[in-house]
Amino acid sequence: MLSTPVSKQLLDPFKSDHLEADLKGRSVRGGVLTVGVRGVSFLVQTISTIVLARMLAPADFGLVAMVTSVSGLVMMFGDAGLSQATIQRLEINHDQVSTMFWINVGFSLLLMVVFASVAPVLAWLYGEPRVTLITLVFAGTFLFSGLMVQHDALLQRQMRFVSLTVRDIAASVVGVAVAIVVAWRGAGYWALVALPAATSLTQMVLSWFFSRWRPGMPRWSPEVRSMVGFGGHLVGSNFLAYLGRNADNVLIGWYWGAGPLGLYSRAYGLLMLPLRQLNSPVASVAVPAFSRIQDDPERFARYYLHTMNLIMWISAPLVGFLFIAAEPVITVVLGAQWVEAAAVFQLLAISALVQPLYNALGWVFVSRGRADRLFKMTICICPVVVGSFLVGLPFGIKWVALCYSAALLIILPFVFRFTFQGTQITLRGLWRALMWPVSLCLAAVSVAALAGYLVAPEGNLLRIMVVAVVFTIVYALSLLIRPVREEVKSIAKLWRDRNVSRE
Repeated sequence: MLSTPVSKQLLDPFKSDHLEADLKGRSVRGGVLTVGVRGVSFLVQTISTIVLARMLAPADFGLVAMVTSVSGLVMMFGDAGLSQATIQRLEINHDQVSTMFWINVGFSLLLMVVFASVAPVLAWLYGEPRVTLITLVFAGTFLFSGLMVQHDALLQRQMRFVSLTVRDIAASVVGVAVAIVVAWRGAGYWALVALPAATSLTQMVLSWFFSRWRPGMPRWSPEVRSMVGFGGHLVGSNFLAYLGRNADNVLIGWYWGAGPLGLYSRAYGLLMLPLRQLNSPVASVAVPAFSRIQDDPERFARYYLHTMNLIMWISAPLVGFLFIAAEPVITVVLGAQWVEAAAVFQLLAISALVQPLYNALGWVFVSRGRADRLFKMTICICPVVVGSFLVGLPFGIKWVALCYSAALLIILPFVFRFTFQGTQITLRGLWRALMWPVSLCLAAVSVAALAGYLVAPEGNLLRIMVVAVVFTIVYALSLLIRPVREEVKSIAKLWRDRNVSRE
């Protein structure tokens, strides 16, 4: 049961001192809770993907992707990087958060107008008149995000993971239910428009309910100016990162049309779906936790390496499994009409192995208050990524996926070196944290490929089962290796030491 002093702090949305007394325990409990509950959200999204893929045509997904690849980019400015500014600061007050809130709302209103005004331009660019109305509807959802940015930031700052996960699951269920009903009514691609709109509205309502904080009048101050500067660098980094990552959708839609774009976007979306269930909750735990220890370099490095080790033990076998079982997984989940996406899915899986590493690099910059260095790094990465798309574009969507994966692998060591400057994190320490999860993933992939060739199972479910059995055997045998046993015991200890507590 919580003591009275801590209870009072929990009632104050701006206090975070009580977190430091048991930061490791709160982080572990929050991570276990958030990842576990996000599994429910993953199940809901998987069901929606399976159902909608059978109710809609690939061109429907491609049509909406023409808009979402641009709308997601514009929506970043509604946040203005100010949510992370609120989370990262060691001390904050009501006036500062209120000012951040009104800045977020103002940006959202401005972006609504801007995005709505470019609807005819997008329709002309793609040669698709239906894009105009889709764009106008998406523009209306921008305000929902702006109204909940600071409420979400306060919930994350206090590591209130129960509220956040309940909100996300409820919003996901509502969004999927609305989308399926719209598709069942024969509205076609409008089901894919209704899904994010209903989800965002539900999230906003629940964020206000759980936070209980209400904004006051804005008041400018030097501290606010500092937070806005931090947010400016961060939103600039996010803008460039999103621009680079979604340039493939824009280029493919322009060069090859809605059909190939639908195959490519569904392959990438299905591949990243399980990884997002890991990255999003871990990021919500890691950034506030790392921010609380930003003044302790040794502890910061230790926590970061432990976190990366845990992430790779979870993500590496999952990515390896999807790489080998790409075709049967695509066929079973999406249907036989999507089988052409299997090769793209497999090539993108190469990049998915290092995606968690790239995501975690941002946590280092943000939690240390160095959004300026993150911006500089992103300026260098973005042209490389877009260039990789341009190299592969004339040869088809498979080559786009291959060139993208190759580019991420080539520049990774240089990105690590730049990120770790000024910290006690070393490349050698990172390699020790990643060596066994990555090595076992590659070993399991090799053995599974050989087993598939020798056994040659018939039927998609049987092919998936063979790969699953091979991966299970390889990872079970790896326990004979002492360093692997030690890392597994360390992870198991985190699980045993968790204490379920109320917010």
